[in-house]
Amino acid sequence: MRQSPTCRGFGRIKSNPEGLWDAQIQAAINKQVGLELYSAYTCLAMSAHLAEQNFEGFAHWMRLQAQEELAHAMRFHDYVVERGGHVQLPAIDAPPADFGSPLDVFESALAQEKHVTAEIHAIYGMARDKKDYATELHLQWFVTEQVEEENAAGLAVEQLKRAGSDTSVLLMLDHQFGGRAGE
Repeated sequence: MRQSPTCRGFGRIKSNPEGLWDAQIQAAINKQVGLELYSAYTCLAMSAHLAEQNFEGFAHWMRLQAQEELAHAMRFHDYVVERGGHVQLPAIDAPPADFGSPLDVFESALAQEKHVTAEIHAIYGMARDKKDYATELHLQWFVTEQVEEENAAGLAVEQLKRAGSDTSVLLMLDHQFGGRAGE
């Protein structure tokens, strides 16, 4: 079993129906697992859309982003398990079928990241109000991560806006985005 920074090698707490932590926080984190999975699913759909338009670099970037979002979902999932909670996976809606231009794709990705950030901040505030310091500490990583996520998507949007309809600049950006390394 991978040791997370929250359990520090003590193993998992056995499930406790009476609850080792606040039920509202557990429900919010379970909802966040679903949101992260939806984000992964949407980024994968965006990747396919971009690949269909022969933007292989942008498609690569989005595929890696899908993997990152899946890792975030797993990190939340593992935290619920480590706290002795019950993971309840929600249904995941289908992503849109068409995303438009690369600029439209990245604007949608940025909007999704901002939504995810707002939800993480809401859970963080709830944890703080309920003095759930372990959850607050766990969420700090996500707060920092979301700053990076919004910055990366926002930078992409700005670069694509500057490119406008200039095909050569768009292709150069596509090539540049193809150089994104996995984490």
